[in-house]
Amino acid sequence: MVKHQPLQQVYEKQLCLSFLTGIYGCRWKRYQRSHDDSSKWECAWFIILCSTFSLLLFWAYFWLEAHNDYNQFNWLLYNRSGEWKDRTVPILATTAVGFSYITFLMILALCHISLGQQLNLYWIHKVVCFLPQVGVLAALITTVSGVVSIDDVWGDEWDIILISLQSTGPFLHIGALAAVTALGWLVAEHVVRAERTKFHMILLLVYLSVLLALYMAPLAISSPCIMDKNSLKSRPDVIGRRGAPMLAPENTLMSFNKALQQGVSSLEADVTVSLDGVPFLMRDRTLKRTTDIAKVFPDRQHEDASLFNWTEIRSLNAGQWFLENDPFWTVGSLTGRDRNRIRNLTVCSLVEMLRLAARANRSALLYLRRPPPEHPHYKTWIMDTLWAVQRSGISQKRVTWTPDTDRETYLVGPQIVTVYPVNEPWLYSVLWCSGVSSVSSDTPQVLRKVPYPIWLMSPDKYCLVWITSDLVSIAIVIGIFIFQKWRMSGMQNYNPEQIMLSAVARRPSRDVNIMKEKLIFSGTKTQEKGKNQYLTGNTVGSLHTS
Repeated sequence: MVKHQPLQQVYEKQLCLSFLTGIYGCRWKRYQRSHDDSSKWECAWFIILCSTFSLLLFWAYFWLEAHNDYNQFNWLLYNRSGEWKDRTVPILATTAVGFSYITFLMILALCHISLGQQLNLYWIHKVVCFLPQVGVLAALITTVSGVVSIDDVWGDEWDIILISLQSTGPFLHIGALAAVTALGWLVAEHVVRAERTKFHMILLLVYLSVLLALYMAPLAISSPCIMDKNSLKSRPDVIGRRGAPMLAPENTLMSFNKALQQGVSSLEADVTVSLDGVPFLMRDRTLKRTTDIAKVFPDRQHEDASLFNWTEIRSLNAGQWFLENDPFWTVGSLTGRDRNRIRNLTVCSLVEMLRLAARANRSALLYLRRPPPEHPHYKTWIMDTLWAVQRSGISQKRVTWTPDTDRETYLVGPQIVTVYPVNEPWLYSVLWCSGVSSVSSDTPQVLRKVPYPIWLMSPDKYCLVWITSDLVSIAIVIGIFIFQKWRMSGMQNYNPEQIMLSAVARRPSRDVNIMKEKLIFSGTKTQEKGKNQYLTGNTVGSLHTS
């Protein structure tokens, strides 16, 4: 008699897989998972997810490189709204949160594809009570809106992307090559299947095309930092743009003193003519942002700065706003002595600044803003400025002036000077390698610490890096496809009869062998019993016949 013993089927806990499918699609249970092909709807959502990730990656890169001009961005928005706020903080915070969220979903989706799990982006996210699909669409729509807004408000800043690629291009190429090479694992997993379809062939063709384009990308990469060391020109001079506005309020005497302490070659300032013909330094059209005019002359805070006489202007405090607004997030690093000096600063006249430059044997770059038509010095504003230059005692050869409308690049003798703000070491390095002789900067204390370009590579060395990275990528991709082919062929030749259900606990090999023997013995007994019954039945049938 055969005694049937029930076999209990026990599954090993797959915590990692449960986490992936649970977070992405709220499929926490084993029976909820599926290895079937994803629906067209879910594939469409995956494409949207990839598009959102790519756009957010570009958006994050833009703001990372635009750090050079955050203050300029806030100033542009101030001119539109009339209220000073650091609007880069909410933009950076939302970008970081959105990019992290989309990147996390992207990683989960790729893990699903790698493990052969069906994509199923769940409607209700039980962890944060949020709609992932709405999150993806919100990130996509918000990013597109941000790009359009930046193009309208700050369109000139797109140039920073092209300039930054001259510095980061070689490294971005290697990073992109590594990422696409790693994606070869997923592509090979789908292509080497026995049941190949047109989709698989198109996928393979697209992947190889992208890979080939990356292999040849260095032919299109042009960076001034790829050059021989012997061709590197001398270090560009640094011009103190409104002094050193990170260390003291802009266009004040203290700010220019701080810039001279950092070794600048020239001082740059914005010049406006007062109602009584005194040239003074002021960047904005009004006095609202950089003085306490709201307290002293509350009814006139929106008037043009040139419509005040010099006595009224001199009575205003030009430093307290810096301590309160902290436009560069540097007030916390100032000494107590510097803070006390800043609290008592006043508006600086042009004569004071030029006398300081003359004593330090430095040059001056002046941007002249023409007063409004109703101003009494509307027609003599340039002559008023020249008289101030003469009274200061500085050599006129050391003074260069230009209308405020011309703020790109200009010639000073045989030298090319860029007045585009250069505040980051990477941008300073690119311009250095490009042969620029002088740069205008809000951060002379930062550029002073850049004695050499951040990176410099000879053409031969870069060519070696390029060829080596391509060969390594080719070897890895070929190895991946060979391994996936071997892995799939092994799975196809696998005998399902070799699968054995395990008990609750992992049994040692001796127990497994005993269980196998019991099953074989029981099966043998059953076959013998069936054979005996068959023989007995035949014998009885023969007796009845006879």
